[in-house]
Parts: sequence; structure tokens; C-alpha cells
Amino acid sequence: MKRVEFSSKINAPAEKVWKALWDDANYRNWTSAFCEGSYMTTNWEEGGKVHFLSPSGAGMYSVISKNEENSKMFFTHIGEIVNFEEQSIDEKTAGWSGACENYSLFENNGVTRLVVEIDLTDESLDYFEKAFPKGLELVKLIAEK
Repeated sequence: MKRVEFSSKINAPAEKVWKALWDDANYRNWTSAFCEGSYMTTNWEEGGKVHFLSPSGAGMYSVISKNEENSKMFFTHIGEIVNFEEQSIDEKTAGWSGACENYSLFENNGVTRLVVEIDLTDESLDYFEKAFPKGLELVKLIAEK
């Protein structure tokens, strides 16, 4: 697995960028760059589970490893979801189970630098290198409204 970093300079305070990332409607908007209609369910607590889902019920489940409001949201990915149900770790998911996806916000004078660090397999690298910049551009548009 390879850790890749994506970043965006956003002309908005960290609180607005945070809402652009994690408010339900905004999340659904910017993650359309990855999968139209995607959404997440969680209780937002550190150690709590997250389900990242497509409308068809496919996706992955993860754990929130850090949640510092307006500053850091870190996920550790665990396994796959099929038909809205968590699947056991198999040979395929064992290759990426434990991967991290970390969002960090750094504000200076009302401008926020959003940095995303994500562990990617060789198979997913090309896809995310194309999709993530599109997603971050949508986050920027939402936050700068």
C-alpha cells in the first residue's frame, strides 16, 4: 500500500470546510466525484463505525480513529459491505484492511488548507488520483459559497 496526499487551499474558515466535508447533504455532493449517490452513516464518535455506501448497498465499513471537530477526521478502513451488510475479511479485503484515510484542516487568517492522506493499493491508485482532485474541488466550491 502507498500513502498518497491530496490537498486544497480553500478561502473559508476551517468550520465551513468541516461542514462542507461532513454535513450529510454536502458529503453526498462532493463524494459524487467517486460514486453518484454515495453517502455515509455513523454516530461520529471516535471508535465508532462508519458505513460508506452506494445507493445499491455496496461499500466499506471503517472506524473513526480520530475526530477533532474543525481540525481532524481520521478513518481506518476495515472491510467491504455487500447488500448493506458487513462482510468478513477475505483475501481481497485483507490487502487493504487497516488502510487509513485522514483529513486535516489547517486554518490561517480565514484560509484553510485541507490535507487528505490516504493509503491506496496499486489497483486503486489511478482511480483515486483522478477522482480525489475532483472531489476536493467540490469541497472548495461548497465551503467558499
